[in-house]
Amino acid sequence: MLIQIILFLLLGILFGVFTGLTPGIHINLVSAILVSLSASYLTQISAIYLVVFISSMAIAHTFLDFIPSIFLGCPDTDTELSILPGHELLKEGRGYEAIMLTNYGSIAAVFMLLAISFPSVLLISKFYKIIEHFIPVILVFTSLILIMSEKNKFPAFLVFALSGFLGLIVLNLSDSSDKFLLPLLTGLFGSSMLLISIKNKTQIPIQKITKSKIKILKPLIGSFIASPICSFLPGLGSGQAAVIGNLISKTDKRGFLVLLGATNTLVMGFSFISLYTISKTRTGAAAAIQDLTGSLSPELLILILFSVLFSGLIAFFLTAVLAKFFSQKMEKINYQKISIATITVLGVIVFLVSGFLGIVILIISTLTGIYCMSFNVRKTNMMGCLLLPTILFYLLK
Repeated sequence: MLIQIILFLLLGILFGVFTGLTPGIHINLVSAILVSLSASYLTQISAIYLVVFISSMAIAHTFLDFIPSIFLGCPDTDTELSILPGHELLKEGRGYEAIMLTNYGSIAAVFMLLAISFPSVLLISKFYKIIEHFIPVILVFTSLILIMSEKNKFPAFLVFALSGFLGLIVLNLSDSSDKFLLPLLTGLFGSSMLLISIKNKTQIPIQKITKSKIKILKPLIGSFIASPICSFLPGLGSGQAAVIGNLISKTDKRGFLVLLGATNTLVMGFSFISLYTISKTRTGAAAAIQDLTGSLSPELLILILFSVLFSGLIAFFLTAVLAKFFSQKMEKINYQKISIATITVLGVIVFLVSGFLGIVILIISTLTGIYCMSFNVRKTNMMGCLLLPTILFYLLK
């Protein structure tokens, strides 16, 4: 049994590297496919092994997904904030340094998660019962905090409202809202940024393999406070947790990248704890595990935490190696051509997953994303596309 667990752990890490490096291919998609296959073609494989596979893939993904976010400007919803500080360092020839900052944040988060996991089980179970009936109020309050933290507050509100209105329309087009979630988020956070990069004819300078002194305490404090809260509140992800964490413990751009890496991994890890504690799924990986097991036993939670530890350690070293490799190759890459190729791949993936209507949504959300970015506010305000529908869902149910 131990050999099989190790095999599925390594296989999960391999898939996490693939999903992390490939724009548009998210762990949610792989997890959903795996769950559907488990009922037909994978019936002979124990759910325990699939749980190890999904949890190790999810954690590895949180390390690797900053590479395309920083080098290509093609983030998913968890790494969209890394574009600004990450691209600043990339244009200074310090893309490797930017990725390593998120990498150090992620590995620190793994050990933080293990240290506080079991106290968190007790706290979340009691805390959630108190706030469960106030979730829409908390989400409204959190949204207001995110908007009011902007220098340009009214434009931030417009971006939140516009993306929220788009989200309401798209997520009500089908009973299966996940079907159109991919083109919605890909357009707002991926292809819009790539098109702007092509228009601006972004040039990437020669990259240096350098490191900087890391002030890790302040960003980790912010991440430590914000991540558990956002991990069990619907509609909030690591992007919002990072903004809240930075408000709690203000840091510079390098510290913010550390905070982003830590928050990205912590929110994913806490989603497994939330599944065990309150039977709520806040990530696609946790939802897939729930579909496979129904509920988590203490033994399965411990196995997941061990998977988090070992996949995190391996992913840390893989990220460092791959960041160095891509840094050395960036000067030989035509950024405009790679951006066009990436958009093409995203379009094909959207068509395969969501059909022709998905392409229409991708075009509309891309144009919306470009328009919203012209307001010069944080891209995380476009997460109104999920927050506003979630708030209305809780208010109207």
